[in-house]
Amino acid sequence: MSTNKTHHPAPEALKSFVHDFVARHSNAHHVDVLGMERLGGGAIQENYALDLRLQGGTFDGNQQWVLRTDSPSRLPMSLGRAEEFSILREAFKVGVKVPEPLFLHRDEGELGKDFYLMRRVAGNAGGKNLVRIERTQKQRAQLLGELGASLGQLHSITPSSVSLGFLGMPAGNPALYRVEEYRTLLDRLGKPQPTLEWALRWLELNAPTDSKCSLVHGDFRTGNYMVEQHRLTGILDWEFSSWSSPQEDIGWFSARCWRFGALQQDAGGIGPLEELLTGYRSITGATLKDDTLPYWRVMAAVRWAVIALFQAQRHLSGEQTSLELALTGRMLPEIELDVVDEIAAVEKAYSHA
Repeated sequence: MSTNKTHHPAPEALKSFVHDFVARHSNAHHVDVLGMERLGGGAIQENYALDLRLQGGTFDGNQQWVLRTDSPSRLPMSLGRAEEFSILREAFKVGVKVPEPLFLHRDEGELGKDFYLMRRVAGNAGGKNLVRIERTQKQRAQLLGELGASLGQLHSITPSSVSLGFLGMPAGNPALYRVEEYRTLLDRLGKPQPTLEWALRWLELNAPTDSKCSLVHGDFRTGNYMVEQHRLTGILDWEFSSWSSPQEDIGWFSARCWRFGALQQDAGGIGPLEELLTGYRSITGATLKDDTLPYWRVMAAVRWAVIALFQAQRHLSGEQTSLELALTGRMLPEIELDVVDEIAAVEKAYSHA
């Protein structure tokens, strides 16, 4: 999700419903919807910039919010909006830098889908832009440190600390749980994927034994956080959150597929991973096992390939005709090459150990 408006006004039925919904939940005695436009980005969900003027109630004055709702189709591993809202609320409580969640609408036939409202944060989320911005070493370390600190705060949330019953618990080893999840998803597509099936077997045979589990973002990467004046303003897009190994988020963030061409910068194309880990350790005090991070980068590449296949299927099935979704599927050979390269790098490191 980005703050770039695409100048597609919201449907009138949605605007009218939101007007009444805000008035009811904010206790305002008058609400003006000054603007409501579709935001760019967000290949999985729909997001609208909402500009309001409220008189009276909890949010008296001008407000800039975002409405987040479902696209016409969804990925099988994606949470619903009510579930995502619950995750966002828990992350906000422990100090993760996220847009403040405000109100949830559980649909009962009025619109045909749930939505929630959150505060709009300023900044730029475009991955290609963020990796090309010139920063001083101090500015870069500060941004990566803030990202690491927010990730550390998120990973402080454990299954025993909150009630999120809709999240399935990995049975035993989180890495092996993921391997089985992706095998099942590939089986659903009904078309052989030999490179990915080989990679999943490699992941199964080389799975780390650590069974630590925390709440993970699931899509923690450059392109899913907002930056203004070199500072983190908000982490976005929580629909892939789950219980898993904390290393999964770090492996995803540092995978080559999310460096947007800045391959030499292993922390999301922004800078060295150690600067992110410094911020992470400032919260958790944990010393991560660096020898397992390459494994989770392989897992990240495999996961991205599975997602790309399902994104293309959303288009091919006719559920949601979209050039963006179709082109994502065309990226599969490039992603598979990343998978092979990541495994080769790990095997080379093992052979020299």
